[in-house]
Amino acid sequence: MELDPLLLSRIQFAFVVSFHAIFPVFTIGLATYVAVLETIAFRTRSPEWARLSQFWIKIFAVVFGMGVVSGLVMAFQFGTNWSEFSYRTANFIGPTLSYEVVTAFFLEASFLGVLLFGRGRVPPGLHLFAAIMVAVGTFISSFWILATNSWMHTPAGYEMRDGIVHVVDWSAALFNPSFPYRFTHMALASFLTGGFVVAGVSAYYVLRRHAVGPSMKALRMCLVMLVCIAPLQAFVGDLHGLNTLAHQPSKVAAMEGAWETQRGLPLLLFAWPDQDAATNHAEIAIPKLASLILTHEWDGEVRGLEEWSPEERPNVFIVFWAFRVMIAIGLAMIAVAAWGVVLMWRGRLADSPAYLQVLRLMTPMPFIAVLAGWIVTEVGRQPWMLWQEISVADGLTPSLTGGMALFSLIGYMAIYAVVFSAGVYYLTRVVRKGMSDEPEGIDEIYMRPKRPLSVADVELDVGDEPPADAQTPATGGAR
Repeated sequence: MELDPLLLSRIQFAFVVSFHAIFPVFTIGLATYVAVLETIAFRTRSPEWARLSQFWIKIFAVVFGMGVVSGLVMAFQFGTNWSEFSYRTANFIGPTLSYEVVTAFFLEASFLGVLLFGRGRVPPGLHLFAAIMVAVGTFISSFWILATNSWMHTPAGYEMRDGIVHVVDWSAALFNPSFPYRFTHMALASFLTGGFVVAGVSAYYVLRRHAVGPSMKALRMCLVMLVCIAPLQAFVGDLHGLNTLAHQPSKVAAMEGAWETQRGLPLLLFAWPDQDAATNHAEIAIPKLASLILTHEWDGEVRGLEEWSPEERPNVFIVFWAFRVMIAIGLAMIAVAAWGVVLMWRGRLADSPAYLQVLRLMTPMPFIAVLAGWIVTEVGRQPWMLWQEISVADGLTPSLTGGMALFSLIGYMAIYAVVFSAGVYYLTRVVRKGMSDEPEGIDEIYMRPKRPLSVADVELDVGDEPPADAQTPATGGAR
């Protein structure tokens, strides 16, 4: 059987981007959380807040490293598997990906070392500044990546000359029609992911009666944030849906399982889409609700997939069900956050083991929702790499063979399996070990950088008794 390089390349790209996507969405939210913890600790001089920050910095460092390793492959793939697409869009994608490295990655790398190893070695203000810069760096990185990806969905500010993209308006290209919605949606998803992970781990510690004080502080903070962010994400998602309906109607049709154009489109709670027969089986629907959600009118018209040729339709089954998984998890997030705030208001949060167990089970849910959202986004735009300009078949490397694509796919899977297994193993050990012991004093956390050793210090360090008339050196003070 002859291997299809296009199919294998699509599988490889889907695998790599799905593996990579879970790390940035976590690091963005966690970096912001660490910056908030450092700010509170700096202002209050509280050991508990500093203790929380120390613990989550360890988690951030591991996840950040896994994200860097998995992200490197993304750039390689554009050259190895999608060189034709890279060549034709290089005038836009080349600069944006380069700016992401120069403005974001260098910023994160420069201050990450200070954040990881600077406590007690640099002034507290500088350590706080490093935490803020790392958080800012994650948002700058997401800006460039999402601007690039959004442009591929809703291209603007360009013109095609002999099949090559030429940017004529950088502002229009970067801030293309879908970018504001996608960037906001992703930022809120990052906060939800970080918030539910912190809440889940904190609930686990409260159940174990380990570091209850700082864990309850973290849990309360997360619940207040989640109960605000989760409904806001639903509102932004609605705006994003309206934007998608305007610019990518075939994707929305696949999300709703709509084959025929109609007014008063019902909302399908369950269906089994049949791509070949262009119909759905076993439908369970609420009349007219889809039109109300999508157009804000009961009798609003929604275009059906039959308006596009079969070759231009995305895989309806995958898009339809991925969208419902994302929505279901989003509704569960709202309910769980509201439940927690009610318990907190009644003073029963720490004494509700059932709810704490639910929070533990919710820990992986944001990652599943993010993956489902990316599946809707990327599968829903098929067969286009650059919307209605360059198809996936046109963007494939001309000389790529099926054997070459299979070899690289197996290699990436093997490497990622090792990286993921090692990362999860280490993260599990860090979580099970728990937070470090309570610091003896706040001065040990917010100390000044140590002064150079004097001769008297060296003598004392090797165990010599100080002479009876010894005096404090002029350069020293209390250690």
